[in-house]
Amino acid sequence: MALVGGAVRDALLGVTPLDLDVVVDGVQVEELAHASGWPFVYHPAFQNATLHLPDGRFADLVRARRESYPVPGQNPVPEPGTLADDLRRRDFTVNALALRLGPEPELLDVAGGQRDLDRRFLRPLHRHSFHEDASRLVRGARIAARLDLQATPELLEQVPDALHMAPQTPRLWAELKLLLQEARPYLAALKLREWGAGELLPDLGVLAALDELPDVNPQTYAAGLLATAPDTAALAQRLSLGDKPAALLSRALSDTFYPPGTPERQLRSILNPHSYVPLTGKDVLALGVPAGRQVGEALTYLAELRRAGRVNSQLDEQLALRDYVKNAPD
Repeated sequence: MALVGGAVRDALLGVTPLDLDVVVDGVQVEELAHASGWPFVYHPAFQNATLHLPDGRFADLVRARRESYPVPGQNPVPEPGTLADDLRRRDFTVNALALRLGPEPELLDVAGGQRDLDRRFLRPLHRHSFHEDASRLVRGARIAARLDLQATPELLEQVPDALHMAPQTPRLWAELKLLLQEARPYLAALKLREWGAGELLPDLGVLAALDELPDVNPQTYAAGLLATAPDTAALAQRLSLGDKPAALLSRALSDTFYPPGTPERQLRSILNPHSYVPLTGKDVLALGVPAGRQVGEALTYLAELRRAGRVNSQLDEQLALRDYVKNAPD
């Protein structure tokens, strides 16, 4: 049994691993998952199990295997293998590291990953890596941005091949969705652009602006990305974003009031920096509109003026409301 991949990489960097990958050999993974006593999901196609750990993280129990790609871009074909085989099937040298668990733990490095990690380099495991699986390009950008790693010439040489294979690689779009869930998606997207793969994402201006704001959630980043897309619906479908980011974008572009700090206001401040906070029901009451249904009618009137472009500030609304109150029938 060995701890492998990103968990070992992050531990060597002094970073708490997000999740854990454990490779086992000669053990039935499903039985081991049952024995742990933790909730898990079993994946029979690859004989893997994902455990839900008490601290909220996940641990993948992986049966040691080798893989081949009869059709580049599609799912690999797994076969039973050794721990060394399992490491050699991975994407980057820094992920081909393992810590064999036991009384005397042993670090296994089959591809010079520790050397690359010390030099802060991100290097594909072999020259056909991105041709086999173009999603590795996006995964590499996520890792490089998160850990401040630099692309090697070997990686940059494979970028055109990854872009060529992208339409045949469904997993690439899943990786782009995961990019939006990074703590700072803009940095990962910027890596893609620096590596010559900026065409995978629309204009990065909104992501860059959101990166300057505190407490931005993944849905807001997704909505911001949609705002720059020529075809919002097509991009949302391709990235399997669901309906929430598009709905958030619609609310942000509306004239409805949202409190400071909300995702709607965060997006609105970027997409429409000259917008203002419209009058609220409390403001309308203070300006002399009687309580009751007349407040709603006054707010509807102001909303119609905003949509028509006849008011452009709170002062405009206040003046319009005074005229509205003055001319309202008794």
